[in-house]
Amino acid sequence: MVRKKKTRSKIVPEEKIKHVLGISGGKDSAALAIFMSQNFPELDIEYFFTDTGEELEEVYSYLNMLEGFLGKQITNLNPNRDFKFWLTQYKNFLPSAQTRWCTKMLKLKPFESWVKTEFLDKGYTVYSYVAIRADEEYREGYSSKNDNLIVKLPFREAGIDKPGVLEILENSGLGLPAYYEWRSRSGCTFCFFQRKIEWVGLMERHPEAFEAAKALEKDALEHGSPFTWSAGESLEELSRPDRVEEIKVDHQSRLERAKARQVIDPLRPETSPIDIDDLYGQQKACLACHK
Repeated sequence: MVRKKKTRSKIVPEEKIKHVLGISGGKDSAALAIFMSQNFPELDIEYFFTDTGEELEEVYSYLNMLEGFLGKQITNLNPNRDFKFWLTQYKNFLPSAQTRWCTKMLKLKPFESWVKTEFLDKGYTVYSYVAIRADEEYREGYSSKNDNLIVKLPFREAGIDKPGVLEILENSGLGLPAYYEWRSRSGCTFCFFQRKIEWVGLMERHPEAFEAAKALEKDALEHGSPFTWSAGESLEELSRPDRVEEIKVDHQSRLERAKARQVIDPLRPETSPIDIDDLYGQQKACLACHK
């Protein structure tokens, strides 16, 4: 009698998957973290924050509050070199909307290094969740060159717009980060995407940070940098009392016009706060910093 040879059934290992979500300190990424934790509790999401060391104090306070709500620690990614190091590498040319080396070296590179070393090199497929809203058709997510790093846009898929984000934050009890009283974005204190009124706000609320930005700009200009932090004028010029008054008058005029145009949504009777982007138009700012 021929005995049948016993064969072992092949055990296929469960697919190795990681879920990551970047927190900028801004309203959209905070709302997405809350949305994912409430709607997809089965996903073990790793939250991360790429720290340049030049963030607003209010950003760190808000991150602490968000950690408390999520019940999870937000992994802090630090670049190997700080802003001043890279400024010298770029021949003391300040970053600008045209040459965003700060985003590349202080935000994207640390993220890419972390996700590669910790997950991709170990055979994981990584799903990265990005807080692009349904009303931001002009924005695109992080473009990955690795097939195993998959970018997901939950807000766009769920049809969640800016009022929806504000509703998520309000219902959570966190509300908006404190800096939204005078500034529309997170990121470095000296971010070149700031409007004139935001530079005035930085000068009045964080004078030390403003003076530090002014010193960096002065040094860069002396080394031949073609850019200033704020388009068309130096911070020295912007901070003169008559110029500050001019900026404030223009801002107040924009605010009054925006309030006059505001239409009440019957489904959301409480009017959404008017932020800087509403007054000055949307910018294609850096997603890694400002969401």
